[in-house]
Amino acid sequence: MKKMLLAALVASALSPVLLASPAAARPMTETDLATFNRLGAPAASPDGRWVAYQLTTTDLAANKRSTGLFVLDLADSKAQPIAIADSPGHNESAPVFARDGKHLFFLSNRSGTNQVWRVALPGGEPVQVTQSAVDLSGFSLSPDGNSLAVWADVAEGCSVDTCDARAKPMGTGREYDRLFVRHWDSWREPGTYSRIYAYALATDGKTAGPARAVSGGIEGDAPSKPFGGGEEIAWSADSNAIAFAIRKSDGDEPRSTNLDIVWQPLADGATAQNLTETNQGTDSLPTASPDGRWLAWAAMARPGYEADRMVVHLRDMKTGKTVKLTDGWDRSVGSIAWAADSKSLLVTAQDLLEHPVFRVDVPSGKVTRLTERGNVGNVVPLAGGAMIYTINSVSAPDDLVLMDAKGQTRRLTNVNADKLAGLDPVMYEQFSFKGANGDLVHGQIVKPQGAKGKLPVALLVHGGPQGSFSNSWSYRWNPAVMASQGYAAVTIDFHGSTGYGQAFTDSINKDWGGKPLEDLKLGMAALPGIDASLDTANACALGGSYGGYMMNWIAGQWPDGFKCLVTHAGVFDLRAMAFETEELWFDEWDHGGPWWQRTDAEKWNPVNHVTKWKTPTLVIHGEKDFRIPYSQSLAAFTALQRQGIESKLLIFPDENHWVLKAQNSVQWHRNVFDWLAKHLKGREGK
Repeated sequence: MKKMLLAALVASALSPVLLASPAAARPMTETDLATFNRLGAPAASPDGRWVAYQLTTTDLAANKRSTGLFVLDLADSKAQPIAIADSPGHNESAPVFARDGKHLFFLSNRSGTNQVWRVALPGGEPVQVTQSAVDLSGFSLSPDGNSLAVWADVAEGCSVDTCDARAKPMGTGREYDRLFVRHWDSWREPGTYSRIYAYALATDGKTAGPARAVSGGIEGDAPSKPFGGGEEIAWSADSNAIAFAIRKSDGDEPRSTNLDIVWQPLADGATAQNLTETNQGTDSLPTASPDGRWLAWAAMARPGYEADRMVVHLRDMKTGKTVKLTDGWDRSVGSIAWAADSKSLLVTAQDLLEHPVFRVDVPSGKVTRLTERGNVGNVVPLAGGAMIYTINSVSAPDDLVLMDAKGQTRRLTNVNADKLAGLDPVMYEQFSFKGANGDLVHGQIVKPQGAKGKLPVALLVHGGPQGSFSNSWSYRWNPAVMASQGYAAVTIDFHGSTGYGQAFTDSINKDWGGKPLEDLKLGMAALPGIDASLDTANACALGGSYGGYMMNWIAGQWPDGFKCLVTHAGVFDLRAMAFETEELWFDEWDHGGPWWQRTDAEKWNPVNHVTKWKTPTLVIHGEKDFRIPYSQSLAAFTALQRQGIESKLLIFPDENHWVLKAQNSVQWHRNVFDWLAKHLKGREGK
């Protein structure tokens, strides 16, 4: 067994406010978690002097969040953020500097719909740039500053500028003749797709003339749904073409992970070129080098597998030759950005329990790690080898950091300083042990700092299943807020988790209830030897999505392992799941095809073992969850109630696979905390 002890807040190096808490400090609560300020979308001015970012605040009483924009002078280490667009009751997001560095473009709903606006820095009055007929989902400014790409959901036969209502059938029924019929949390509107358009910009920054369809000739979603955004769209260095990722609508979408990279020149009469037509797996994250020579993107090789390794591909735009730049590196790329000199790429990827940024040399493919602890994202390269990025950890939410060319860092923001300073810190450990097949398995322990005596254990099981509880901040499954209630929050990256090489990730395929459960058992058995303060005989287990499946599986396979269970959006019946979920590729890859083609289809099915259930269980689900429909949790709750097993059901009519709204988050956590307190501390909830 290997143990690495880190005072989590020291390891982060970006949470100094937590190192010494005031005498009046208190444990973090569910309301703290729901109301932390949320920083994102950093952008740098062309001269590298200014950084802009968005900051989301929460009004818990009103159950609303609003987002504003701020800029910070990087030339002054003592500079304070300046509010640029922070209209009460509205959302201002996605800042992008104009080429002159004197104006900032952004997305805002202050006119009643999401439109692009522009403001002169540092204190001008915002001016509306677009007058689109529909809500814009996002935008991208061309390098020369003369064009604007936008994307939005637009119906067939309409444009982003004008959209006449299409004739609809009599009645309220939705009519379909092929899949998808719904995706993630929305019913599909036949003929309506996310489409890209381009505007020319006048000298005053407003649009000049109507929008031109960029992806209109291809039926499908660009960017892809449900989560695709600006990372799937890239301008060429000369501003004469756009590369974008698209999921084609060909009737095969529910079974296919195929996203293609399309290169669309903007010259009149120019035809689009599918650069990845031969790859039936995912191609995404296109980005053009500043010197115009290269186009990079990330790709998965295996069709139908959403957790395959993302490998950086590099296309020479002069010769058309494409190489797999990181094919020899056993890590999966999560983001790509070009260094200012076009000689290297800055990519992020999970590595064990951390999520650093790496430099990838072009064209050799040599990989160099640039950061150590924490979860790095939103990388913005600067001239001279410097970069800006966001970083979070188990201990604290995102803040901005500047790293110079020598690797020296300077913290730029501290957006939750006051909130964190009043909270008790937590302690963080990383550990490892021999899991299934004798393989090394990694985990984390988070517990209240200064806790004395034995601590009850809350085992958190991640979803995915190809995912990880890494050293990162979460607003949903947060080990720190769990530990703050007086528990040792434990996470284990079982077989199938990401960050340990593709073979480890692949090992869960067709083995949902096998090696992962063995890892959890071996991990719990190893804990007393790692940290004697953990009382593993007084433990509850909690999980969402695949983690919820594991709770239902544990209930029948390890009924004496825990004093209580919490299953959120978990699979109860694999047979029903095979026909109810919308993204069939996920279910069919992980279990060996459609239900009628599977061997040992019932082997890992929790419903077959309900008569062994006896553990008190809290069941939670969102009605708008189409990934794992809420009928799965209704069935699990029925099985519990019908057998007289202590149980409770919490259903959110306005949430999807995740609980996102502020008041719902508070309700979720209070129910979970009360359930744990009742069964681990013998204390009834409030």
